[in-house]
Amino acid sequence: MQKTQVVVVGASAFGGWTALCLLRRGASVALIDNWGPGNSRASSGGETRVIRGTYGPNQPYTKMAARALELWQEHEHRWQRQFLHRIGVLWMAAGDDSFERGSLAELRAAGVKYEELAWADLEKRWPQINFAGVGWAIYEPESGYLTARIACQAVVDGFIAEGGEFRQAAASTEGIDGRNWKGLALSDGTTLVADQYVFACGPWLGRLFPQVIGDKIRPTRQDVFFFGTPPGDDRFEERKLPVWADHREHFLYGIPGNQGRGFKIADDTRGPEFDPSSGERVVSSATLKRVRDYMAFRFPGMKDAPLVETRVCQYENSPDEGFIIDRHPGVDNIWLVGGGSGHGFKHGPALGEMVARLVMEHGDPLAAFRLGRFRERESR
Repeated sequence: MQKTQVVVVGASAFGGWTALCLLRRGASVALIDNWGPGNSRASSGGETRVIRGTYGPNQPYTKMAARALELWQEHEHRWQRQFLHRIGVLWMAAGDDSFERGSLAELRAAGVKYEELAWADLEKRWPQINFAGVGWAIYEPESGYLTARIACQAVVDGFIAEGGEFRQAAASTEGIDGRNWKGLALSDGTTLVADQYVFACGPWLGRLFPQVIGDKIRPTRQDVFFFGTPPGDDRFEERKLPVWADHREHFLYGIPGNQGRGFKIADDTRGPEFDPSSGERVVSSATLKRVRDYMAFRFPGMKDAPLVETRVCQYENSPDEGFIIDRHPGVDNIWLVGGGSGHGFKHGPALGEMVARLVMEHGDPLAAFRLGRFRERESR
């Protein structure tokens, strides 16, 4: 029997894993990307990403994260490479803790190990943190962080080794909504014709599909900072400190260590709109000051720590910060996959598994991921 021909556009977390999973389901797959897997302009570029199961109540992401953890570990063994660093994740609850309380049932249902820690437990376990204003916390001992760029490159390497085709080229969607569209035109002058097409283009998805996606994907600029720890002081390294998240008026998070890069800290607050292709990646002095002030309060031993490195990445936010996984409403063999919204990377292998199943079995996505949910909200 002839294999199903699939083209996947976008080779980062969503697209790379989707291409690999499609290949393993027996499809013939071509994977296309402008600048290659894990490049610095992709939302999946950079050094590290958090993997955690705490997501609040009534959502599909905790179970997806649990499945992703299994798949990350499976592929570490398969490829003999480390991507997953299980140093734990500490989620601090301050003020209104309905998000954290609502997360507990989801964590139990998904089988994600966790501890509820009272203020006294926190003070004793991590004295380098000032827990003022924190009532309690969720600690996930088997969660942690992932290496981002390295993992993206490894997924595409694995895809090629198993028989997939990777091409670095730009794809054009001109005329894609018309009945005379014959295939995907590439910047090298070739055209790819396939049975199914998957567009997992991160912050570029709205630009490629302005009518169908448009501003349902909004790229925002996000500044990331790395600070130098005190000489000879390992209290802020990953041997002594987990990944942490502080759910306050500004949601801040951080990752210690990672090959001596320093103490990573970022503000999850959505930044200004950003052009991922041509935007200058220079951090904001105002954001730097806010992060420094916070760090001096919550991690007193890091007050006046030197800034040793910075990054500017971007989120591609959907209106409800949920994923978009759906068919193009006018072209049945085109799938649109995006809306990572700052939390998508960890889910890559579970999402790829899901999308490959939908494409190959002609399935229907969860209502929580469909484009129609936005129309329903607008009509209310």
